Amino acid sequence: MKFGPVPPREAEGATAVHTIRQGTLVLKKGTLIGPAEVAALEAAGIEDVVVARLEPGDVSEDRAAAEIAQAVAGEGVRVDRAFTGRANLFAETAGVLVVDKDAIDRLNRIDEAVTFATLSAFKPVVEGEMIATVKIIPFATSEATLKAALAVTAKPFIRVAPYKIKKIGVVSTLLPGLSPKVVDKTLRVTQERIAPAGATIIAERRVPHEQGALAGAIEEMLQAGAELVAVFGASAIADRRDVIPSAVEAVGGSIEHFGMPVDPGNLMLIGRAGDRPVLGAPGCARSPKENGFDWILMRLLAGLPVSREDVTGFGVGGLLMEIVSRPQPRKEPAPEKGRRVAAVILAAGRSTRMGGPNKLLAEIGGRPLVRIAVEEALASRAHPVIVVTGHQREKVEAALEGLDVQRVHNPDFAEGLSTSVKTGLGAVPEDVDGAIVCLGDMPQVRAPLIDKLVAAFDPERGALAVVPTIDGRRGNPVVWSRRFFPELMALEGDVGARNVIGRYPEAVLEVPLTDMAAFIDVDTPEAFDRVKVELERA
Repeated sequence: MKFGPVPPREAEGATAVHTIRQGTLVLKKGTLIGPAEVAALEAAGIEDVVVARLEPGDVSEDRAAAEIAQAVAGEGVRVDRAFTGRANLFAETAGVLVVDKDAIDRLNRIDEAVTFATLSAFKPVVEGEMIATVKIIPFATSEATLKAALAVTAKPFIRVAPYKIKKIGVVSTLLPGLSPKVVDKTLRVTQERIAPAGATIIAERRVPHEQGALAGAIEEMLQAGAELVAVFGASAIADRRDVIPSAVEAVGGSIEHFGMPVDPGNLMLIGRAGDRPVLGAPGCARSPKENGFDWILMRLLAGLPVSREDVTGFGVGGLLMEIVSRPQPRKEPAPEKGRRVAAVILAAGRSTRMGGPNKLLAEIGGRPLVRIAVEEALASRAHPVIVVTGHQREKVEAALEGLDVQRVHNPDFAEGLSTSVKTGLGAVPEDVDGAIVCLGDMPQVRAPLIDKLVAAFDPERGALAVVPTIDGRRGNPVVWSRRFFPELMALEGDVGARNVIGRYPEAVLEVPLTDMAAFIDVDTPEAFDRVKVELERA
């Protein structure tokens, strides 16, 4: 591969090595330079551009990443289209991630140009979650290196074991002093814990903390069709001869392992009655925070065996404390099929900084602020236009009378901006590829600006989020690929999506602007007066 600086006129057909910003020109790293890019570089006065050019025997970064990713992917794994030398792998179904660590190590040792990273082995994953990535470090690698990598990946070595066990029976033992509220909470937490697996509690019993009563309750759960029984003791298991293990053996079951090097979760009991698992839960399993119980439970729900060797191997990384949270269910984003973009107008706020009146209803040139924003969206190529209402819903809807928009109400608007983002994105039709999220109090965001941002949205070339900028500052509105919807839907409180943009710099396209329209919102009476004067004078 040839690598180095050349004049723009000699760069055609090569790949830009660095991002170039000069005036209104933004040439992103990894761009294949064509005649238009050459002309733009020369017009911007760029004398030299550092490029990479393939030579005979080279394989492009995207081809190498794509072929390796397809080779390693096994059951339940989907490979995304490679771009910028990266091919991401996603879970096609909810389940538990199974990887061959030795094979992954061999792949990563072939050549420094080839890297493969995954989530932790046996991590519970949800549908649509990114589980691994192949990254080719330089812009190309050799045919020999790719051939060696594919030899290692002759058999897939990453898969998602789908959840198989769906029916759970729960037995709680009781002692004086144990509040019924504790048991009720345990049931709620357990249901939430198994929900990502599509499992449900089909029956529950509460019995005294003694062997005979507990054995009878376990037997009832098995007869009711429970595929797994979880026992929450009023007192922690102290020994293999304690109440819970004795009750498992009393129904003809066996104890496979007691105790585990995971904290919280040490006092975990793994048993079996026939072909069905019976778990003696540690006390920490009453908490929603991740603990050793999760590690055992989720594997079993996926039909994966948990041996004594597995349990005793949990020590490194087994000190969990309270630093990890379980993933929440997600819906798989639909693949990109083009560039259909909806407009989501956020118009639910309470205008607290305006000192009383709803700013969205204040008029400029005889039109309410919110109507101006919505009419500009309607005049753009974005479709459909979705308006999220909240505070003074009826008045805001009246201000939009006669406009061809979809109105969705956010009853939780007082809890912050994130709730309106969720409401709006939740209303975007499934056949739409992305959404431009606009603020109802930015009347200077006109249809041409919206069209410029939508036109720059290009998932095929890695432009999955499009942001307007001036001198490095980022404004609004922002175009989001549907791929980001699950993360945006997980936002909480009065926050926007800036942190999501920060996590994926390689997927963000900045569109330089020459005016301040994308940075001016109406938050105060003074701001409104300034915008009103400007717009009515125009």
